[in-house]
Amino acid sequence: MKNDKKPQVRFKGFNDDWEQRKVGEFLTESRESGHKGDVAHKMTVKLWGKGVYEKNETGSANTQYFTRHAGQFIYSKLDFLNCAFGVVPEELDSLETTADVPAFDCDGVNPYFMFYTAIQPIFYEKNGMIADGSRKAKRIHANTFLEMPFFVPSLTEQNKIVNLLSELDHLITLHQRKCDKLQKIKKSMLEKMFPQNGMKKPEIRFKGFNDDWEQRKVSETAEIAAGGTPSTSVSEYWEPKEVPWLSSGEVHKKYVTYTDDMISKLGLSNSSAKMIKENSILIALAGQGKTRGTVAINRISLSTNQSIAAMTFNDDIIPEFVFSNLENRYDEIRAMSSGDGSRGGLNKQLVGNIVIPYTIIEEQRKIGAYFENLDNLITLHQRKLEKLKYIKKSMLENMFV
Repeated sequence: MKNDKKPQVRFKGFNDDWEQRKVGEFLTESRESGHKGDVAHKMTVKLWGKGVYEKNETGSANTQYFTRHAGQFIYSKLDFLNCAFGVVPEELDSLETTADVPAFDCDGVNPYFMFYTAIQPIFYEKNGMIADGSRKAKRIHANTFLEMPFFVPSLTEQNKIVNLLSELDHLITLHQRKCDKLQKIKKSMLEKMFPQNGMKKPEIRFKGFNDDWEQRKVSETAEIAAGGTPSTSVSEYWEPKEVPWLSSGEVHKKYVTYTDDMISKLGLSNSSAKMIKENSILIALAGQGKTRGTVAINRISLSTNQSIAAMTFNDDIIPEFVFSNLENRYDEIRAMSSGDGSRGGLNKQLVGNIVIPYTIIEEQRKIGAYFENLDNLITLHQRKLEKLKYIKKSMLENMFV
Protein backbone atom coordinates (compact mmCIF):
# COMPACT_ATOMS: atom_id res chain seq x y z
CA MET A 1 0.00 0.00 0.00
CA LYS A 2 1.25 3.47 -0.89
CA ASN A 3 2.31 5.64 2.04
CA ASP A 4 1.17 9.23 1.38
CA LYS A 5 3.86 10.52 3.74
CA LYS A 6 6.77 8.87 1.96
CA PRO A 7 7.99 9.41 -1.62
CA GLN A 8 8.19 6.47 -4.00
CA VAL A 9 11.91 6.99 -4.64
CA ARG A 10 14.38 7.79 -1.85
CA PHE A 11 18.08 7.78 -1.17
CA LYS A 12 19.34 4.79 0.80
CA GLY A 13 19.14 5.23 4.56
CA PHE A 14 16.05 7.47 4.69
CA ASN A 15 12.86 5.83 5.92
CA ASP A 16 11.05 8.34 8.15
CA ASP A 17 7.72 9.84 7.14
CA TRP A 18 7.78 13.34 5.71
CA GLU A 19 5.97 15.94 7.81
CA GLN A 20 3.21 18.20 6.55
CA ARG A 21 4.07 21.74 7.58
CA LYS A 22 3.15 25.28 6.59
CA VAL A 23 5.51 27.31 4.42
CA GLY A 24 5.56 30.00 7.11
CA GLU A 25 7.21 27.64 9.58
CA PHE A 26 10.38 27.85 7.48
CA LEU A 27 10.16 31.05 5.43
CA THR A 28 10.14 34.65 6.65
CA GLU A 29 9.38 37.52 4.29
CA SER A 30 12.23 40.00 3.80
CA ARG A 31 11.22 43.67 3.62
CA GLU A 32 14.62 45.35 3.30
CA SER A 33 13.96 48.71 1.64
CA GLY A 34 15.89 49.49 -1.51
CA HIS A 35 15.69 52.33 -4.01
CA LYS A 36 12.92 53.97 -5.99
CA GLY A 37 12.14 52.52 -9.40
CA ASP A 38 13.98 55.16 -11.40
CA VAL A 39 17.36 54.18 -9.91
CA ALA A 40 16.86 50.63 -8.58
CA HIS A 41 19.09 47.83 -9.91
CA LYS A 42 16.32 45.42 -10.82
CA MET A 43 15.70 41.71 -11.22
CA THR A 44 12.63 39.52 -11.56
CA VAL A 45 11.64 35.87 -11.78
CA LYS A 46 10.87 33.99 -14.99
CA LEU A 47 7.74 31.93 -15.62
CA TRP A 48 7.71 28.12 -15.47
CA GLY A 49 10.59 27.80 -13.03
CA LYS A 50 13.15 29.20 -15.49
CA GLY A 51 15.07 31.12 -12.84
CA VAL A 52 15.83 34.67 -11.77
CA TYR A 53 17.29 37.27 -14.11
CA GLU A 54 18.41 40.88 -14.17
CA LYS A 55 16.05 43.50 -15.64
CA ASN A 56 17.59 46.42 -17.49
CA GLU A 57 14.73 48.87 -17.63
CA THR A 58 13.78 52.21 -16.17
CA GLY A 59 11.07 52.27 -13.53
CA SER A 60 8.91 54.87 -11.87
CA ALA A 61 10.25 57.16 -9.16
CA ASN A 62 6.97 56.49 -7.35
CA THR A 63 7.58 52.73 -7.03
CA GLN A 64 9.44 51.40 -4.01
CA TYR A 65 11.85 48.52 -4.58
CA PHE A 66 13.24 46.08 -2.02
CA THR A 67 16.75 44.65 -1.79
CA ARG A 68 17.05 40.88 -2.23
CA HIS A 69 19.93 38.58 -1.33
CA ALA A 70 21.48 35.37 -2.63
CA GLY A 71 19.74 32.26 -1.34
CA GLN A 72 16.36 33.89 -0.82
CA PHE A 73 13.29 32.21 -2.28
CA ILE A 74 11.21 34.53 -4.46
CA TYR A 75 8.03 34.32 -6.51
CA SER A 76 5.70 36.57 -8.49
CA LYS A 77 2.37 37.33 -6.85
CA LEU A 78 0.76 37.86 -10.26
CA ASP A 79 2.26 34.78 -11.92
CA PHE A 80 1.98 32.19 -9.16
CA LEU A 81 -0.27 30.14 -11.46
CA ASN A 82 2.38 30.43 -14.18
CA CYS A 83 5.00 28.79 -11.96
CA ALA A 84 7.04 31.98 -11.44
CA PHE A 85 9.36 30.77 -8.66
CA GLY A 86 13.09 31.05 -8.12
CA VAL A 87 16.05 31.35 -5.78
CA VAL A 88 18.26 34.46 -5.95
CA PRO A 89 21.68 33.37 -7.29
CA GLU A 90 24.99 34.71 -5.99
CA GLU A 91 25.58 36.87 -9.05
CA LEU A 92 22.32 38.77 -8.44
CA ASP A 93 22.89 39.42 -4.73
CA SER A 94 21.58 42.84 -3.60
CA LEU A 95 19.49 43.44 -6.71
CA GLU A 96 15.95 44.65 -6.16
CA THR A 97 12.33 43.75 -6.89
CA THR A 98 8.96 45.35 -6.21
CA ALA A 99 6.59 44.13 -3.52
CA ASP A 100 4.88 42.06 -6.21
CA VAL A 101 7.96 39.80 -6.25
CA PRO A 102 8.44 39.08 -2.53
CA ALA A 103 11.56 37.37 -1.16
CA PHE A 104 11.92 35.05 1.82
CA ASP A 105 14.73 34.00 4.11
CA CYS A 106 14.77 30.24 4.70
CA ASP A 107 15.44 28.52 8.03
CA GLY A 108 15.25 24.74 8.32
CA VAL A 109 14.48 24.25 4.65
CA ASN A 110 16.85 24.33 1.70
CA PRO A 111 15.59 27.20 -0.52
CA TYR A 112 16.05 25.00 -3.58
CA PHE A 113 13.96 22.26 -1.96
CA MET A 114 11.24 24.89 -1.57
CA PHE A 115 11.75 25.82 -5.22
CA TYR A 116 11.52 22.23 -6.48
CA THR A 117 8.40 21.77 -4.37
CA ALA A 118 6.79 24.95 -5.68
CA ILE A 119 7.36 24.23 -9.39
CA GLN A 120 5.26 21.08 -9.25
CA PRO A 121 1.70 21.51 -10.59
CA ILE A 122 0.26 19.78 -7.52
CA PHE A 123 1.57 22.73 -5.49
CA TYR A 124 1.14 25.86 -7.62
CA GLU A 125 -2.06 24.86 -9.44
CA LYS A 126 -3.88 23.66 -6.34
CA ASN A 127 -2.78 26.55 -4.13
CA GLY A 128 -3.07 29.13 -6.92
CA MET A 129 -6.80 28.60 -7.10
CA ILE A 130 -7.25 30.52 -3.85
CA ALA A 131 -5.61 33.66 -5.26
CA ASP A 132 -7.27 37.05 -4.89
CA GLY A 133 -8.52 39.07 -7.85
CA SER A 134 -9.84 38.33 -11.34
CA ARG A 135 -8.55 35.43 -13.45
CA LYS A 136 -6.32 37.82 -15.41
CA ALA A 137 -4.91 39.52 -12.32
CA LYS A 138 -4.87 36.94 -9.55
CA ARG A 139 -2.42 37.64 -6.75
CA ILE A 140 -0.99 35.31 -4.17
CA HIS A 141 0.00 37.57 -1.31
CA ALA A 142 2.83 36.65 1.05
CA ASN A 143 0.55 35.95 4.01
CA THR A 144 -1.46 33.54 1.84
CA PHE A 145 1.66 31.82 0.55
CA LEU A 146 3.05 31.36 4.06
CA GLU A 147 -0.11 29.48 5.09
CA MET A 148 0.21 26.90 2.32
CA PRO A 149 0.96 23.31 3.41
CA PHE A 150 3.71 21.15 1.96
CA PHE A 151 5.54 17.97 2.91
CA VAL A 152 9.12 18.22 4.11
CA PRO A 153 11.77 15.64 5.15
CA SER A 154 14.92 16.15 7.21
CA LEU A 155 17.34 18.82 6.02
CA THR A 156 19.87 16.09 5.19
CA GLU A 157 17.44 14.38 2.82
CA GLN A 158 16.42 17.74 1.37
CA ASN A 159 20.03 18.50 0.54
CA LYS A 160 20.53 15.17 -1.23
CA ILE A 161 17.41 15.72 -3.33
CA VAL A 162 18.50 19.26 -4.17
CA ASN A 163 22.00 18.13 -5.15
CA LEU A 164 20.61 15.53 -7.54
CA LEU A 165 18.10 17.86 -9.17
CA SER A 166 20.62 20.70 -9.36
CA GLU A 167 23.03 18.41 -11.21
CA LEU A 168 20.25 17.47 -13.63
CA ASP A 169 19.47 21.16 -14.15
CA HIS A 170 23.14 21.81 -14.85
CA LEU A 171 23.26 19.05 -17.47
CA ILE A 172 20.02 20.30 -19.03
CA THR A 173 21.47 23.81 -19.26
CA LEU A 174 24.66 22.52 -20.89
CA HIS A 175 22.78 20.53 -23.53
CA GLN A 176 20.40 23.42 -24.17
CA ARG A 177 23.37 25.70 -24.76
CA LYS A 178 24.90 23.15 -27.14
CA CYS A 179 21.63 22.93 -29.07
CA ASP A 180 21.31 26.72 -29.22
CA LYS A 181 24.93 27.10 -30.34
CA LEU A 182 24.55 24.51 -33.09
CA GLN A 183 21.34 26.17 -34.29
CA LYS A 184 23.14 29.52 -34.48
CA ILE A 185 26.02 27.92 -36.39
CA LYS A 186 23.58 26.33 -38.82
CA LYS A 187 21.70 29.60 -39.40
CA SER A 188 24.94 31.47 -40.00
CA MET A 189 26.34 28.85 -42.37
CA LEU A 190 23.09 28.65 -44.36
CA GLU A 191 23.40 32.36 -45.02
CA LYS A 192 27.10 32.20 -45.87
CA MET A 193 27.22 28.99 -47.95
CA PHE A 194 24.50 30.12 -50.38
CA PRO A 195 24.77 33.33 -52.46
CA GLN A 196 22.79 36.23 -50.99
CA ASN A 197 21.12 39.29 -52.54
CA GLY A 198 21.74 38.44 -56.18
CA MET A 199 25.40 37.53 -55.73
CA LYS A 200 26.86 34.77 -57.88
CA LYS A 201 29.20 33.33 -55.27
CA PRO A 202 28.65 32.45 -51.60
CA GLU A 203 30.72 34.01 -48.84
CA ILE A 204 32.09 30.65 -47.65
CA ARG A 205 33.00 27.72 -49.92
CA PHE A 206 34.74 24.40 -49.72
CA LYS A 207 38.29 24.43 -51.02
CA GLY A 208 38.61 23.96 -54.77
CA PHE A 209 35.31 25.56 -55.84
CA ASN A 210 35.45 28.97 -57.51
CA ASP A 211 32.90 29.06 -60.36
CA ASP A 212 29.85 31.33 -60.33
CA TRP A 213 26.54 29.84 -59.27
CA GLU A 214 23.44 29.91 -61.49
CA GLN A 215 19.71 29.99 -60.81
CA ARG A 216 16.83 27.81 -61.96
CA LYS A 217 13.16 27.59 -61.19
CA VAL A 218 12.05 24.40 -59.47
CA SER A 219 9.79 23.65 -62.46
CA GLU A 220 12.84 23.63 -64.76
CA THR A 221 14.65 20.89 -62.89
CA ALA A 222 12.05 18.85 -60.99
CA GLU A 223 8.77 17.01 -61.40
CA ILE A 224 6.16 18.38 -58.99
CA ALA A 225 3.30 16.22 -57.74
CA ALA A 226 0.61 16.84 -55.15
CA GLY A 227 -1.03 14.02 -53.25
CA GLY A 228 -4.51 13.04 -52.19
CA THR A 229 -6.61 11.37 -49.51
CA PRO A 230 -8.56 8.17 -50.16
CA SER A 231 -12.20 8.28 -49.12
CA THR A 232 -12.45 7.62 -45.40
CA SER A 233 -15.87 6.04 -45.90
CA VAL A 234 -14.34 3.09 -47.75
CA SER A 235 -12.56 0.91 -45.20
CA GLU A 236 -10.83 -1.10 -47.95
CA TYR A 237 -8.88 2.04 -48.88
CA TRP A 238 -7.28 2.07 -45.43
CA GLU A 239 -6.94 -1.64 -44.67
CA PRO A 240 -4.67 -3.50 -45.01
CA LYS A 241 -1.92 -1.00 -44.17
CA GLU A 242 0.30 -1.35 -47.24
CA VAL A 243 1.48 2.07 -48.44
CA PRO A 244 3.09 4.76 -46.24
CA TRP A 245 0.92 7.91 -46.36
CA LEU A 246 2.21 11.26 -45.11
CA SER A 247 0.12 14.23 -43.95
CA SER A 248 1.36 17.83 -43.93
CA GLY A 249 1.55 17.81 -40.13
CA GLU A 250 4.41 15.30 -40.40
CA VAL A 251 6.70 17.38 -42.62
CA HIS A 252 8.37 18.70 -39.46
CA LYS A 253 10.16 15.32 -39.24
CA LYS A 254 12.59 16.76 -41.83
CA TYR A 255 14.17 13.41 -42.72
CA VAL A 256 11.11 11.18 -43.13
CA THR A 257 11.80 7.51 -42.40
CA TYR A 258 8.26 6.52 -41.37
CA THR A 259 4.69 7.82 -41.56
CA ASP A 260 2.04 7.96 -38.86
CA ASP A 261 -0.54 6.35 -41.15
CA MET A 262 -0.75 3.99 -44.11
CA ILE A 263 -3.28 3.27 -46.83
CA SER A 264 -4.01 0.18 -48.90
CA LYS A 265 -2.89 -0.33 -52.49
CA LEU A 266 -6.56 -0.11 -53.44
CA GLY A 267 -6.79 3.28 -51.71
CA LEU A 268 -3.75 4.48 -53.63
CA SER A 269 -5.19 3.47 -57.00
CA ASN A 270 -8.62 4.96 -56.23
CA SER A 271 -7.48 8.41 -55.14
CA SER A 272 -5.25 11.23 -56.33
CA ALA A 273 -2.51 10.03 -53.96
CA LYS A 274 0.67 9.11 -55.83
CA MET A 275 3.81 7.18 -55.01
CA ILE A 276 6.74 9.52 -54.44
CA LYS A 277 10.29 8.36 -55.03
CA GLU A 278 12.59 8.40 -52.03
CA ASN A 279 14.87 11.42 -51.67
CA SER A 280 12.32 13.83 -53.06
CA ILE A 281 11.77 17.22 -51.42
CA LEU A 282 8.37 17.54 -49.73
CA ILE A 283 6.83 20.93 -49.01
CA ALA A 284 3.70 21.56 -46.96
CA LEU A 285 1.22 23.52 -49.09
CA ALA A 286 -1.13 24.09 -46.18
CA GLY A 287 -1.61 23.08 -42.57
CA GLN A 288 -2.21 24.33 -39.08
CA GLY A 289 -0.01 26.91 -37.38
CA LYS A 290 3.47 27.12 -38.86
CA THR A 291 3.15 24.00 -41.03
CA ARG A 292 2.77 25.74 -44.40
CA GLY A 293 6.16 26.22 -46.05
CA THR A 294 8.05 23.59 -44.05
CA VAL A 295 10.14 21.13 -46.05
CA ALA A 296 11.40 17.58 -45.65
CA ILE A 297 13.20 14.77 -47.49
CA ASN A 298 11.53 11.37 -47.71
CA ARG A 299 14.03 8.59 -47.07
CA ILE A 300 11.40 6.00 -48.05
CA SER A 301 8.98 5.74 -50.96
CA LEU A 302 5.60 7.01 -49.82
CA SER A 303 2.36 8.71 -50.77
CA THR A 304 1.09 12.01 -49.40
CA ASN A 305 -2.12 13.89 -48.84
CA GLN A 306 -3.20 16.84 -50.98
CA SER A 307 -1.55 19.38 -48.65
CA ILE A 308 1.93 18.28 -49.71
CA ALA A 309 3.79 18.83 -52.97
CA ALA A 310 6.68 16.53 -53.81
CA MET A 311 9.62 17.77 -55.89
CA THR A 312 11.61 15.00 -57.55
CA PHE A 313 14.74 16.61 -58.99
CA ASN A 314 16.84 15.68 -62.00
CA ASP A 315 20.06 13.75 -61.46
CA ASP A 316 22.20 16.91 -61.60
CA ILE A 317 20.58 18.27 -58.43
CA ILE A 318 21.38 16.86 -54.97
CA PRO A 319 18.16 16.81 -52.88
CA GLU A 320 19.95 17.48 -49.57
CA PHE A 321 21.42 20.62 -51.16
CA VAL A 322 17.97 21.90 -52.17
CA PHE A 323 16.49 20.95 -48.81
CA SER A 324 19.08 23.05 -46.97
CA ASN A 325 18.37 26.04 -49.19
CA LEU A 326 14.58 25.84 -48.90
CA GLU A 327 14.63 25.21 -45.17
CA ASN A 328 16.41 28.53 -44.73
CA ARG A 329 13.79 30.31 -46.87
CA TYR A 330 10.76 29.39 -44.77
CA ASP A 331 9.53 32.97 -44.25
CA GLU A 332 10.07 33.85 -47.92
CA ILE A 333 8.11 30.80 -49.08
CA ARG A 334 5.22 31.48 -46.70
CA ALA A 335 5.06 35.06 -47.97
CA MET A 336 4.59 33.71 -51.53
CA SER A 337 1.43 31.85 -50.59
CA SER A 338 -2.05 33.09 -51.36
CA GLY A 339 -4.37 34.38 -48.67
CA ASP A 340 -3.55 36.11 -45.41
CA GLY A 341 -0.71 35.26 -43.05
CA SER A 342 -2.60 32.55 -41.17
CA ARG A 343 -4.91 30.94 -43.75
CA GLY A 344 -2.97 31.24 -46.98
CA GLY A 345 -1.94 28.28 -49.07
CA LEU A 346 0.77 27.31 -51.52
CA ASN A 347 0.10 25.44 -54.76
CA LYS A 348 2.06 23.57 -57.42
CA GLN A 349 2.46 26.66 -59.60
CA LEU A 350 3.89 28.74 -56.75
CA VAL A 351 6.24 25.92 -55.81
CA GLY A 352 7.37 25.59 -59.42
CA ASN A 353 8.23 29.29 -59.53
CA ILE A 354 10.63 29.08 -56.57
CA VAL A 355 14.11 29.97 -57.79
CA ILE A 356 16.90 27.67 -56.62
CA PRO A 357 20.56 28.79 -56.68
CA TYR A 358 22.73 25.91 -57.79
CA THR A 359 26.33 25.01 -58.44
CA ILE A 360 28.14 21.97 -59.84
CA ILE A 361 27.05 18.65 -58.39
CA GLU A 362 30.27 18.02 -56.44
CA GLU A 363 29.85 21.26 -54.48
CA GLN A 364 26.14 20.57 -53.99
CA ARG A 365 26.99 17.17 -52.54
CA LYS A 366 29.48 18.63 -50.05
CA ILE A 367 27.06 21.35 -48.94
CA GLY A 368 24.17 18.91 -48.58
CA ALA A 369 26.28 16.47 -46.56
CA TYR A 370 27.58 19.27 -44.32
CA PHE A 371 24.10 20.40 -43.31
CA GLU A 372 22.76 16.86 -42.96
CA ASN A 373 25.61 16.05 -40.55
CA LEU A 374 24.89 19.27 -38.66
CA ASP A 375 21.20 18.33 -38.44
CA ASN A 376 22.14 14.90 -37.10
CA LEU A 377 24.32 16.50 -34.44
CA ILE A 378 21.52 18.89 -33.44
CA THR A 379 19.06 16.00 -33.25
CA LEU A 380 21.47 14.00 -31.08
CA HIS A 381 21.77 16.83 -28.54
CA GLN A 382 18.01 17.47 -28.64
CA ARG A 383 17.34 13.82 -27.83
CA LYS A 384 19.79 13.93 -24.92
CA LEU A 385 18.13 17.13 -23.74
CA GLU A 386 14.64 15.61 -23.89
CA LYS A 387 15.86 12.51 -22.05
CA LEU A 388 17.32 14.65 -19.25
CA LYS A 389 14.08 16.63 -19.00
CA TYR A 390 12.12 13.40 -18.79
CA ILE A 391 14.40 12.10 -16.02
CA LYS A 392 13.95 15.34 -14.09
CA LYS A 393 10.17 15.21 -14.50
CA SER A 394 10.17 11.64 -13.22
CA MET A 395 12.34 12.57 -10.24
CA LEU A 396 10.06 15.47 -9.33
CA GLU A 397 7.04 13.18 -9.46
CA ASN A 398 8.60 10.34 -7.47
CA MET A 399 11.00 11.96 -4.99
CA PHE A 400 8.41 14.26 -3.39
CA VAL A 401 5.26 13.58 -1.40
